Amino acid sequence: MADFAKIMQQAQKMQAKMQEAQSKVEGLEAEGVAGAGLVRVTLRGKGELVGVSLDPSIMGDDPEILEDLLKAAHSDARKRLDQETEKAMKEAASGLGGLMPGFKMPF
Repeated sequence: MADFAKIMQQAQKMQAKMQEAQSKVEGLEAEGVAGAGLVRVTLRGKGELVGVSLDPSIMGDDPEILEDLLKAAHSDARKRLDQETEKAMKEAASGLGGLMPGFKMPF
């Protein structure tokens, strides 16, 4: 029964780590850049768009170019945010190996 108590204690620690990682993810920000820095997009947490910056020189260009650059910057920011999220979740799950030997996290 002592082993079960130990497993439960480890599970509680793991749950606390995962909650901490979720909070960390919500506070993350990532900036995506396109057009050699002419367009910048900032995303927070789980993909919330919190900022768009456009170089004034691009305003006179074809609107389709601007649309494409915005999409590219958003994609870049999303990729960076996903990488940071994966990193935070891996750090939180690092202690899971002792709880369940052989268990592999899906990320």
